[in-house]
Amino acid sequence: MTSRRDFFRSAGIAGAAVAATTVSRVALAAIPEPVIETTADTRGPLTPPTGRPYNPVVTLNGWTLPWRMKDGVKEFHLVAEPVVREMAPGFKAHLWGYNGQSPGPTIEVVEGDRVRIYVTNRLPERTSVHWHGQRLPNGMDGVSGLTQPAIPPGKTFVYEFVARRPGTFMYHPHADEMTQMAMGMMGFWVTHPKGRHPLIATVDRDYVFLLNAYDIDPGSYTPKTMTMLDFNLWSWNSRIFPGIAPLVARKNDRVRIRIGNLTMTNHPMHIHGHEFEVTGTDGGPVPKSARWPEVTTDIAVGQMRQIEFIADEEGDWAFHCHKSHHTMNAMGHDVPNLIGVDHSGLAERISKLVPGYMAMGERGMGDMADMKMPLPENTAPMMTGDGPFGSVEMGGMFSVFKVRRDQKPGDYSDPGWFRHPPGTVAHEVGAAPPAAPPPAGHDHGASSMPLVQPQDIEVQVRKPAAGAHDHH
Repeated sequence: MTSRRDFFRSAGIAGAAVAATTVSRVALAAIPEPVIETTADTRGPLTPPTGRPYNPVVTLNGWTLPWRMKDGVKEFHLVAEPVVREMAPGFKAHLWGYNGQSPGPTIEVVEGDRVRIYVTNRLPERTSVHWHGQRLPNGMDGVSGLTQPAIPPGKTFVYEFVARRPGTFMYHPHADEMTQMAMGMMGFWVTHPKGRHPLIATVDRDYVFLLNAYDIDPGSYTPKTMTMLDFNLWSWNSRIFPGIAPLVARKNDRVRIRIGNLTMTNHPMHIHGHEFEVTGTDGGPVPKSARWPEVTTDIAVGQMRQIEFIADEEGDWAFHCHKSHHTMNAMGHDVPNLIGVDHSGLAERISKLVPGYMAMGERGMGDMADMKMPLPENTAPMMTGDGPFGSVEMGGMFSVFKVRRDQKPGDYSDPGWFRHPPGTVAHEVGAAPPAAPPPAGHDHGASSMPLVQPQDIEVQVRKPAAGAHDHH
């Protein structure tokens, strides 16, 4: 993470240039330093250094925004800006987000907190922030033109309200939102209860992430913001499998997973090996009489769902959207089905006219996971990621929920592949059981599985020119 001083330096604004703007040093000193984060690692929980205590969440491939206390008010600083988001190892996208990331950092507060959020606009167009699901004064609701003037480029606005009810919420623009949300502008908000709550249980692990989708042509960097339905990259927190970190738990932990949907369609979220209950929405906690066991819950557009369960089955359990096209990357939508068609020799003849051509689909799409076919630069393969027993033919909205009896409390590191007890792995009749996976503790970095990608393309973002930064 970087400080406000580093932020202005990286934006090309030296100390003298800051002093030369219309902002006085007194005004600058009154605003908390923005914290900028550019890596896609899952950060550990941010233990509250001030204010009421609470059990913090962990943002999948993300982080929680630090704050400062000033006269009893919890102050945050969001910076809306162009960012580069690594969606998977070797594949990066030009997006818009907050504080160096898309989605922006999670904001955590406690029921009854008075919060003050400074929002600096470093985008090339005006913006606003809507605090989705919050009860607040109408003028703080963040709908540009209706409840407030839009925030011009280079300006800083301030929002202030009391977090009146506990729950799972989010934030996003209500200014040119078709463009800005399609470019990745969104973030998570959690309001913790101020004490014991009859409908909100204490949990051992509390994960959060947002569902989002992009249409980025192979070999390009910027989403097509006019796309309505035919997205080719389905992501969690702007990450696609195998770039999505695993969710880990100690056996018998009580686990809460909070999910928000800001795509253009619904997502039936499905977990293997466990049953859960939906315990909350963005409307508040669900009464216990209205809960029932599920293994899949559908999350519609603009909805938040929090699910809870006991992680009482050891293993590496798949966790994914159950729409099959949403567990693929970089999908084409006009590819003919060639299953059963004999096109032997066709690729060789066509490749003389079109170098690099490859015929696909004669036996299905599974072969594509094994083909190390060349890709345009900065392109995510459709499905890839090697598990302990071979290729995992998934992409997009897919990760692994890892339960271990020896995972320490508060330890969110990847424990490596599960060591299956003898005789508990499916195998060919008459053949020896498959070899054991690598020892536990193998480092997989920020991914559930390793990704084979020949190139790592670095791209840059353009931000408004220096000197266009003002505070109001």
